[in-house]
Amino acid sequence: MYQAGDGKSGLALLEKEDIPVVLSDVKLPDFNGVDLVTKIKKIDPSIEVINLTAFGKIEDGVQSIKNGAFDYIIKGDDNDKIIPLVAKAMDKALLQRKVQHLERTLEKRFGFDSIIGNSDEIQHAKYLAQKVSGTDTTVLLLGETGTGKEIFAKAIHFNSNRKDQNFVAVNCSAFGKDILESELFGYKSGAFTGALKDKKGLFEEADHGTIFLDEIGEMSLDLQAKLLRVLEDGTFIKLGDTKTTQTNVRIIAATNRDLEREISQAAFREDLFYRLSVFTIQLPSLNERKSDISLLTHYYVEQFARKLNKPVPETDNSFISKLQNHLWKGNIRELKNVIERVLILSDSAVLTSIDLPFNSERDSLADTNTTLDLATIEKLHIQRVLKLTSGNKTESAKLMGIGLTTLYRKIEEYKILVD
Repeated sequence: MYQAGDGKSGLALLEKEDIPVVLSDVKLPDFNGVDLVTKIKKIDPSIEVINLTAFGKIEDGVQSIKNGAFDYIIKGDDNDKIIPLVAKAMDKALLQRKVQHLERTLEKRFGFDSIIGNSDEIQHAKYLAQKVSGTDTTVLLLGETGTGKEIFAKAIHFNSNRKDQNFVAVNCSAFGKDILESELFGYKSGAFTGALKDKKGLFEEADHGTIFLDEIGEMSLDLQAKLLRVLEDGTFIKLGDTKTTQTNVRIIAATNRDLEREISQAAFREDLFYRLSVFTIQLPSLNERKSDISLLTHYYVEQFARKLNKPVPETDNSFISKLQNHLWKGNIRELKNVIERVLILSDSAVLTSIDLPFNSERDSLADTNTTLDLATIEKLHIQRVLKLTSGNKTESAKLMGIGLTTLYRKIEEYKILVD
């Protein structure tokens, strides 16, 4: 227990020591104890203050509580209350500190510092995301599969004024049209066979928070119309319902598709595109930010070594060089998968190019002599992943970060033979 003879020395003590609860007389040599509450709360809002007085005044008690005091009690009459009151104040202060610790953990895990990279390309994307995070503006994240669109969406949410509310993420390609509609908007009992009770949709779950619609380009035109209404007036109608439901939600959408080309092919609504693209952020591919590969590699090597309970190995120049020369079709997600595989298989103290599972000469951008259009590259990548998983479509879709229905569509589109 710490003691101070006046307000000034008490405040100095609070600056140096971790003190969760303060008992303060109202009449101090240099301060009014009621006013002291405000100064204590400026040092640390989680500190709980109990004011003590020999001569209770109603106006002092009211002002003490307004200033943030836990309680205001009279000496003598309330002596029996002091110990249980301090215990309650201690419980509240410790709970507040746990909440603060959790918030700092979330900010560290999902904040902009969790986005690794010093390249101009990624720094520009982070700058835009930070600028828009403090607003309620709808954001459209564009970029190839595996570039970290969900990480950016979480960082925007956890740096917004909605950070204490839900962040709900949904992959639009992971569901069929009817299932996606019921997941997003919910339904009333009896809306269809098997709908035995009312179900809240994800827009209701995200109310006052953020909903992240990944692979928005996969959404059907009917659902696009329903989403447009949410963007326009914040309302929607559940399946089987006759009245509208109101929602206050921020929408962050993402896609690896060229939505303007989809519009020209009547596969995406132009009016929805303009509502979604109020603020667009283009995320660079890993091939566009090769200077970040060394930093990313060291981060994931350390992360997976700890996950696997292994010593953190060093990486030699040949290991980093081979990674930098690789054609990263799966971007950061592919890099993570490669590093995890290497850490599982290798027990070496130093990782070298021999530990990597691909041929850098065959796969490098520098050694690609033929010009390949995007569709050809995508087809080759799908074939390669399917071969890696021995034709397991579920595992292949997971590795590529796309929905199973999207993979089936791509297999049919490119006429890929699967063993």
